[in-house]
Amino acid sequence: MYEITEKKVWSDEVPGIKEFKIMAPLIAEKQQAGQFVILRIDEDGERIPLTIAHKDLRNGTINLLFQEVGKTTMDLGKLKKGDFIMDISGPLGTPTHIERYGTVVCIGGGIGVAPLHPIAQAMKGAGNNVISIIGAKTKDILIYEDLMSATSDKLLITTDDGSYGRHGFVTDELKDLIDGERKIPIDLVVAIGPPIMMKMVCRVTEPYKIKTVVSLNTIMIDGTGMCGACRVSVGGKTRFVCVDGPEFDGHQVDFDEMMQRQRQYLKEEKIAVETHQHLCCK
Repeated sequence: MYEITEKKVWSDEVPGIKEFKIMAPLIAEKQQAGQFVILRIDEDGERIPLTIAHKDLRNGTINLLFQEVGKTTMDLGKLKKGDFIMDISGPLGTPTHIERYGTVVCIGGGIGVAPLHPIAQAMKGAGNNVISIIGAKTKDILIYEDLMSATSDKLLITTDDGSYGRHGFVTDELKDLIDGERKIPIDLVVAIGPPIMMKMVCRVTEPYKIKTVVSLNTIMIDGTGMCGACRVSVGGKTRFVCVDGPEFDGHQVDFDEMMQRQRQYLKEEKIAVETHQHLCCK
């Protein structure tokens, strides 16, 4: 049993984005940047993967940030400080390869900023010049600004509606860094966020042959390689995100196939949410 020691609701405007601090000293001790856990709320619960956003070795805690989009995450969001989660397995997945590259641009979109944080932190710890670009639809749902600022040499912010930072997308800032007024040499780009965002980032970097690593964690389900739902095509070969990744060379990923696979069960997911909401209202 894993105790929730803190709970945070990130936005009153969008209450579905929540973060738990959970007592898990053994996981905190072993976790490396880029890794995830599988949790199960109770005996009847679905297993879901969540990337570790932060850890505190002194207190033995890990932070998990999630958005309520389905039945299980809705149930998870109802838990309070002092409640317990039945199972948390991990850390799982191949850790991010960390070395001294030079200048590393870390790009996060939406809640993808949370799993990006430990990577930016590790890249900075390895002696890299870390420039971070984080984006959200609006200022109200921008997350981890303070944490990303603390671990970056420079932090750039964009919002789709222009309510904070630059009016535009993370790719607009990236283009300026590559070939604009602020042009600088970039040795590596790391991008985590919605698949369409990562696809667009890779389109920007590919002509310049800038190595780009993406995390495909949003497509994971079982987390052990047994269900096969997270298979993606990378360089023309089938890979399983949970056991072969979750990070891959973005220029080799077939994002269109990945996005099509993510839409495969939208009907069933909608039915599950509507049924769950109906039962909760009784």
